[in-house]
Amino acid sequence: MVIGERLKDLREQKAMSQGDVEKHTGLLRCYISRVENGHTVPSVGTLEKMSRALEIPMYRFFTADVHAKAPDVPSQETPSRAVKAKQDRELRAFAKLLSRMDDKQRRLLLHMASKMANKA
Repeated sequence: MVIGERLKDLREQKAMSQGDVEKHTGLLRCYISRVENGHTVPSVGTLEKMSRALEIPMYRFFTADVHAKAPDVPSQETPSRAVKAKQDRELRAFAKLLSRMDDKQRRLLLHMASKMANKA
């Protein structure tokens, strides 16, 4: 079954409009429509947003079997999205500053970082 069709079925079962999903996910209604009509395939991150908005486990997008059990996935410590987003912002800012440096400054920075890492 196509994910777009499942999304539409699940959304309608929850008596939600595309606008409701838009409000809960931050995705544009026209994008949701494109997914439901099979014009585009959502990423895993987008599917996570949609599953949270519909308050369903993500595996439900892949099966229509109401008796299907949740997959037995071992739990593992994963950093929260907020922490990851903060780290991503910091790394992008660092990369931007690093690109403005000349080779001599970059070598000095790498040398200092290496020394600091050895002390930790």
